[in-house]
Amino acid sequence: MGMEGDAILVGVDIGGTFTDIVAFDLRDRSIRFLKVPSTPSGPEVAVIDGLRSMDLDRARVRMVNHASTVATNALLTRTGLTPSALITNRGFIDILEIGRQRRAELYDLDFQRPEPLIPRERRFGISGRIDASGTVIEDLDDEEIRRVRRKIERMKVRGVAISLLNSYVNPEHERRVKEAFEGFDGFVFASHEVDPQYREYERTSTTVVNTVLSGLVTLYLRRLREGIRNSGLSAPVYIMGSHGGLGTIEYAERMPISVIESGPSAGVIASANFSRLMGDERVITFDMGGTTAKAGVVVSGTPDLAYEFEAAGRTHSGRSIKGSGYAVRFPFIDLAEVSAGGGTIAWVDEAGSLRLGPKSAGSEPGPAAYGRGGTDPTVTDANIVLGRLNPDFLLDGDMRIFRHLSESAIREKLCRPLGIGTVEAAQGIVRLINSAMSRAISIVSLERGRDPRDFVMYAYGGAGPVHAAELASELGIKAVFVPAHPGLFSAYGLLSVDMVRDRTAGAVGVSDVKDILTRLEAQARAESEAEGFTDPEVAYFLDMRYVGQSYEITVPYSDRYEEAFREEYRRRYGYASNDPVEIVNARVRLTFRMPKIGLIEERKGGHMEASERPVYFSGSFIDTPVIRWASAPDGFGGEGPCIVEGYDSTVVIPPGWRFRFDRYLNVRMVRP
Repeated sequence: MGMEGDAILVGVDIGGTFTDIVAFDLRDRSIRFLKVPSTPSGPEVAVIDGLRSMDLDRARVRMVNHASTVATNALLTRTGLTPSALITNRGFIDILEIGRQRRAELYDLDFQRPEPLIPRERRFGISGRIDASGTVIEDLDDEEIRRVRRKIERMKVRGVAISLLNSYVNPEHERRVKEAFEGFDGFVFASHEVDPQYREYERTSTTVVNTVLSGLVTLYLRRLREGIRNSGLSAPVYIMGSHGGLGTIEYAERMPISVIESGPSAGVIASANFSRLMGDERVITFDMGGTTAKAGVVVSGTPDLAYEFEAAGRTHSGRSIKGSGYAVRFPFIDLAEVSAGGGTIAWVDEAGSLRLGPKSAGSEPGPAAYGRGGTDPTVTDANIVLGRLNPDFLLDGDMRIFRHLSESAIREKLCRPLGIGTVEAAQGIVRLINSAMSRAISIVSLERGRDPRDFVMYAYGGAGPVHAAELASELGIKAVFVPAHPGLFSAYGLLSVDMVRDRTAGAVGVSDVKDILTRLEAQARAESEAEGFTDPEVAYFLDMRYVGQSYEITVPYSDRYEEAFREEYRRRYGYASNDPVEIVNARVRLTFRMPKIGLIEERKGGHMEASERPVYFSGSFIDTPVIRWASAPDGFGGEGPCIVEGYDSTVVIPPGWRFRFDRYLNVRMVRP
């Protein structure tokens, strides 16, 4: 997709605490940033107000790329979801509750499975059955379906999920049920359209999640588009997908599950682009914001993907640790996510132990230091007490900080019940949060058969660079890369994302998978061309396993796909046999290349601004240099301890680490 030389490209990332906006002007390669508090009650408000305050040349804005946590937050809090009904086969209405026999934490006596998104009284079983070969063995009862529709309409629900046995092989019955709901005042989704793969529970759960998100996502995106147009921008709005590519608003409305992990994916794609530019072959991404911390892996410029994960679980960890959320099958950037952010609240349990999360102070009221009425101690408050964050202001002075409020919150809520000092409690918070984040990084590295010592860590998010060096030391990582604007990195990454369209189909027992791949490609091309996108790059993939196994590995399709499967199996698990293999699913990905902005040189010259303050390292406060990020000259470096302060983030460089700035104001830290 081409773009005029005087165009302005805009990236918008809504997080749980802040909304980030980046605008890049192709005419002079200048870039502008804005970070404003998020507005949870109406997420689009912060976006629209922020765009207005940036005073852009509206006529030259050609593209607005957007990432958001609206869908995942709705699932986490179960607020704003579309009241929905489920239609399935008679005798199978409890599939959502039966699920899989998995426990995310085997020895947690308080573990509770999440409540089904559709209660039992809104789940309906109907006659009709199709067997595993696609043969109809019992026909539908049309009058019964009409009765079910009348019952559903009396319940005043706004969504209907249809999931019948073996519809991925023969969707005839699901199509007839959906046709019976023609004219229904709401959203109707059939599982063969949402997730045409085998495994009944996962297909049903995916369709249900898509249905309950439909009203919220549709309303939000329409308000966003209308608000942007009303502010004078006529540029198209594209939505970041969980799979690491852009999609249209229309596609996101049809497939709300595609945007569940919209926000975190943007940062990983930005890391992938930077890794190619920086020559880093193996990268672990570490994104810590105000609410959560996320870790992913990029190898040779390509992020790892997962094709099933659990939304709204206690710990989102891509391919492992299932049982605490809602199963969703869709291509996702393979991330491990934990409730560990700058706003994560510290507390003391009944046994007198210091605990962290999962509750967060968010943007309202925020950490105690913000002075907005928050009284609970957070990770941000701990970093302020330890001198790691500026004790007077953030965001270049736009946000006042009140250190005494941080000290008071820690003293009242932690020190008194624990019988320890303020600094000791603050250090305890930092150790706990680092432990939780170390676990997330281990999931995407060690548990995937990769040694983190062979990787460079890319640290971003407002809080990521504060904790990155300590985490790297704990995991044996010897190099950390921090981009010039880490707190805005995901929004920045949105300016270099391609349009992507994925299609999947079951292929169990199929003799010629090429026919399925050809059909999927034709479907994806037709869908994309209808939205104005042509000439894609096409990639084919197969989900494969050894005969008799229950779960698959995805490998690129080629003439030697069996060999490719065994190579990947050996890399992951340390061995591979010559036993027979089988294909389970076929996948096609269409990629439409979009503009890339590359690296931007922002240095404005002048003298380096530096000061000093006491910062807590290794058991005592040390007088530590504090460098103003934007003033650092090309090639400037030194040894820790050192603090680098910028508009959107702070880098903490502990003793034993060396650092250096490049011409683009990126910081690279290394240790022996």
